[in-house]
Amino acid sequence: MSASDKIENATQDLGGKAKEAAGKATDNDKLAAEGKADQASASVKKAGENVKDAFK
Repeated sequence: MSASDKIENATQDLGGKAKEAAGKATDNDKLAAEGKADQASASVKKAGENVKDAFK
């Protein structure tokens, strides 16, 4: 996994956490769901990169 990929995934995960928190704070279910989706997407990308690293 390249450093830029790690940074991008971490940024997406943190952004998702912020969206989720903002959604919960404002009772905005759509925003909270978007945040959870962003976090899930970052996790999938990270898992894929870990698999690639395992075969190097």
